[in-house]
Amino acid sequence: MEECIINSPLGYTKIIGDEDGISSVSVLNSDEKITPIIPEILEDCTIQLQEYFKGERQQFDLKLNPEGTDFQKQVWKRLEQIPYGKTMSYLELSRILGNEKAIRAVANANGKNPLWIVVPCHRVIGSDGSLTGYAGGLYRKQWLLEHESPYKQQSLF
Repeated sequence: MEECIINSPLGYTKIIGDEDGISSVSVLNSDEKITPIIPEILEDCTIQLQEYFKGERQQFDLKLNPEGTDFQKQVWKRLEQIPYGKTMSYLELSRILGNEKAIRAVANANGKNPLWIVVPCHRVIGSDGSLTGYAGGLYRKQWLLEHESPYKQQSLF
């Protein structure tokens, strides 16, 4: 396994992966030393994340290899299909997966997503439009949704 730490607008980001794919992308809540030389196997992921944050990329094209249960992987695979700039409720996601009663299990799998931003769990919201929980912090979820919004907020000041 190779790993690196890069900086992003939302904090230091740790990427882990090997020849089988990227297994983890996580935002850190502490100051870390940025990796001076990115391992070759992680270069494409770092470039695509930088393009995303610059507003130049809406979809990731990476070989992924997250660890999880079959159910979690099924949920994460479906998350990848939520289009950039769109959101979906946990209830809608549960229905698409074929069992609206599994909403808690779907929400739990969403919260355990090891591929921050790349698998866009931030695009899942409450049925009432609320941001609900987010492992990276609600302010990051709001930032990501605003970043992807076709309706950019203009600051008055």
